[in-house]
Amino acid sequence: MTSTPVLGLYIYYRLRADLDADIAHASVRAMQAALERATGIAGRLLQRADDASTWMEIYEGVTEHAAFMHALERETAAHQLADVLASGSVRHLECFMEKR
Repeated sequence: MTSTPVLGLYIYYRLRADLDADIAHASVRAMQAALERATGIAGRLLQRADDASTWMEIYEGVTEHAAFMHALERETAAHQLADVLASGSVRHLECFMEKR
């Protein structure tokens, strides 16, 4: 019998230099609230200690990976998070499985 893997998703990116960080913060938090309503997974938002323009979203305890990814893509687009990214930057996704 195999158990469903529990995943942690880590998404990091660089903000546009000309963007007010409060606007970016509000956009990301609104997206995370919508994502939590859709999936039950609450996200965390971190800022790099030595570079205020690098942010990371963390989503832990994901068991329905495909459904979560679909909801994440939908909410990211709905909240226009591509607009907060630095020119040439992308949202980098790293996915880790809990070691049991």
